[in-house]
Amino acid sequence: MPEEEIERIAAADEDNPATDESHWANAIVVLPSGKTSIHASFDRDVVDFFKRGGRGYQTRMNAVLRRYMEAQQAKKADR
Repeated sequence: MPEEEIERIAAADEDNPATDESHWANAIVVLPSGKTSIHASFDRDVVDFFKRGGRGYQTRMNAVLRRYMEAQQAKKADR
């Protein structure tokens, strides 16, 4: 599907928050931090679970760890 067609469909979608300029009023651009290569050992079934999702399993594992980290940081900030 051409990009122009995708943009047209998105613009016509009333449930698409990107069509409401106020949705972006307080948006903040955040650049991802650099990656650090480490050696880590995980349970085999955990790795198999993420691998079943296809390519990018390490990125998905990182996303899960990031969400956990952010949740823990938010708990500490609320104290």
